[in-house]
Amino acid sequence: MYCQYALHIRCCRVWRMNFIKCYSNSATTERWTSSRIRKNFLDFFVKTNKHVFVPSSSVVSHKDPSLLFTNAGMNQFKPIFLGTVDKNNPLALYQRACNSQKCIRVGGKHNDLDDVGYDVYHHTFFEMLGNWSFGDYFKQEACEMAWTLLTKVYQLPPEKLCVTYFAGDKEFGINADEECRDIWLKLGIPSNRIIPFGKEHNFWEMGNFGPCGPCTEIHYDQTGSGIAQKLTNTSSAAVIELWNIVFISYDRQTDGSLKPLPKHHVDTGMGLERLTAVLNNTTSNYNTDLFQPLLYEISRSCNIPPYQGRIGSDMSYDVAYRILADHIRMITVAVADGVLPGSHSAGHKLRKIIRRTVYIAHDTLKAPPGFLSTLVPFVVASLGEAFPELKNNSASVSDVINEEEQHFLGQMEKGKSHLLAVADTLKSRGITTLPGECAWELYSQFGLPEMLITLLASQNGLTIDHEQYKQLLMKEQELSALDVARQQMAHAANRRNSVVLNMQNKGLPATDDVHKYKYCHQNSSYEFPAVDCQLEAICVNGELVTLVKQNTECALIMDKTCFYAESGGQIADRGKILNIGAEFLLSEKESFVKRLFSLLV
Repeated sequence: MYCQYALHIRCCRVWRMNFIKCYSNSATTERWTSSRIRKNFLDFFVKTNKHVFVPSSSVVSHKDPSLLFTNAGMNQFKPIFLGTVDKNNPLALYQRACNSQKCIRVGGKHNDLDDVGYDVYHHTFFEMLGNWSFGDYFKQEACEMAWTLLTKVYQLPPEKLCVTYFAGDKEFGINADEECRDIWLKLGIPSNRIIPFGKEHNFWEMGNFGPCGPCTEIHYDQTGSGIAQKLTNTSSAAVIELWNIVFISYDRQTDGSLKPLPKHHVDTGMGLERLTAVLNNTTSNYNTDLFQPLLYEISRSCNIPPYQGRIGSDMSYDVAYRILADHIRMITVAVADGVLPGSHSAGHKLRKIIRRTVYIAHDTLKAPPGFLSTLVPFVVASLGEAFPELKNNSASVSDVINEEEQHFLGQMEKGKSHLLAVADTLKSRGITTLPGECAWELYSQFGLPEMLITLLASQNGLTIDHEQYKQLLMKEQELSALDVARQQMAHAANRRNSVVLNMQNKGLPATDDVHKYKYCHQNSSYEFPAVDCQLEAICVNGELVTLVKQNTECALIMDKTCFYAESGGQIADRGKILNIGAEFLLSEKESFVKRLFSLLV
């Protein structure tokens, strides 16, 4: 079994080399393979502009449970932007960084799953090329480097590029970013291709609060006709966004106000798939070496007509082609990074995507059993050089896919039989509507995709009670969100416990809390004398830090305290911790250290 698999890998690589040689008929295409584009990007920033290469983080963010998957290059740098990185953390040493980050967008704020296959540029998995400055260079250098890379290294025609900048916002109290506009003018871009936009397009925010700032985007005009100003940010395929450059300048407070940051940062992102398409003079990402080998292999193995690149809303061959080529990349990368099909969180999302892919492969393309895993070597051949973990884990990725496929196909046959029995019973009673709870059972218990349930019901003369089905789906989503919240709480507790262990290892004694019992009772109230104490450590988001910004929620670990933390049913005390030039308000928080230390949050 292992020898056969290894032979398949070797054959795949030989075929891919021949394919690229055949596919690359022009000098431009020969030059701009995806691997060459990625290498030139990293070389430009590392060798020419003194950035540090930081390897891509896993697509599963173990340190940030608020994310199902890593969805942007900046995720691993969030502690720097938030000002919570410890001075002993390697992140604290970075001033300039760059990488090509593996990203998955299949849920939450950034979700491209439902668009995949129905256009030629949305993906569940993509690579984000990015460069960062942490308090080093800012607008001038960031724009200059981006312009030089695109026009000199990649040799894109300057006349086909246009840029946007922040137009200002009265609600934010921020004027138009004329500094950015003037930088682009000095770089030689005509004023009619420097376009202002409001906060919807040109003010980037990481979340409801935290680091944020105006951004400038570089767009590519596919037409070259000079109509970019009218089509920019209109979802037109004629003018597409290539690069987003964010100037992290503010800290969004919980009350919605903006406060200037003491240090300014730069955060940029450019999709490799989209850039590869532009450099190869095609409007479709699927017409590049990142996808073409997969599309050819799908055609060959399924013995179906070649991929034509047509766009349509029906489940045609071409839509199915794109879904399979996209999803197998996401599945391979996720499993190689340790995600396994499961019932919760990332594992649940992965299972649904594998089953969706298997169903489309078998139902639309009539693929043979075990076909999906045969595409893994092609993904490895395409991405393994940049991400060695794909090569190291390719055999286990194939095993996981095969096991999940076999299980799903068995469940699907059981589900079909169950639906036929239910349909016969309903029709015998003159009922033509499949109850939503029955459809939900087919989805949740048998794993049938909604599209298959709808198709089978229609074939048996039934419609589905979609309203009831959606209600049950929303209930599941609420339970899933609750599960995520519980995981986040458990994750936070684990991190806090690690802080306690760290302090124990440093030999710090437990906080002396005897002063919480030293009070007097007067006029139906309790009075506690103030206590002079020494600050031993500061904790933010479960990590020890040496500095916190104004209005940051943090934990102060003292040598002694007069406050009572919530425990055993008694509510926590409220009060203030005063210092020269600083004041901390104490809120009600549960003690998690069981009196080993008093962490005042």
